[in-house]
Amino acid sequence: MPPSLDDNRWELRLYVAGQTPKSAAALANLKRYCEQYLQGRYSLEVIDLLEHPQLAEGDQILAIPTLVRKVPEPIRKIIGDLSNEERVLVGLDIRPRASA
Repeated sequence: MPPSLDDNRWELRLYVAGQTPKSAAALANLKRYCEQYLQGRYSLEVIDLLEHPQLAEGDQILAIPTLVRKVPEPIRKIIGDLSNEERVLVGLDIRPRASA
């Protein structure tokens, strides 16, 4: 059964390499989705691999930008600028609240 949006705190990590347009787009898109679907129930850590390359190994990062959902488990990863909202929501297993 998928996690309930109301019960969970979401822990997300976005791996980038410097301030590239793709990295900036991924961060902006992610922040927008989080505020829309996870408001007040998420933490976001941005890791710049140019500054901390050793951190790529822990989450097995092979491409950037990469988004990692640490919690709720299972861990999920999405690679790219996160511009496709439906793909991101499905990839993270976020379900929009049903409209009244």
